[in-house]
Amino acid sequence: MNPPIFFLILAILSALASCAHMDPHPMDMTSAIRNAKTRADHLALARHYEAVAKDMRLKARESEKKLEEYEMHPYYGPRALDLKAHCRASMSNYKRAAEVNMSMAKSHRQMAEQMKK
Repeated sequence: MNPPIFFLILAILSALASCAHMDPHPMDMTSAIRNAKTRADHLALARHYEAVAKDMRLKARESEKKLEEYEMHPYYGPRALDLKAHCRASMSNYKRAAEVNMSMAKSHRQMAEQMKK
């Protein structure tokens, strides 16, 4: 095989591999939401959203710990301001995501309660 073509193919395959989603979602949410017709379906969705909210709260806490670390060690220099801002933004986004997921869980629990048992 011609070396330039080999490296071109290798580069294309590398680019395609980097686009692959490495952490697939355990549930097809579009189908799960669309097909939720029973009490059990809505309770399963509620549990899913609660689990995601828990994960988001853990990630917010991790960002908070990183922020504390950057604040305790001033030797990061001017870059520390960027790192601290990034941590604060991450914390805020994760906390908001947790709130939204808990709201979704609450909605699905209410739908489940309104259904016949």
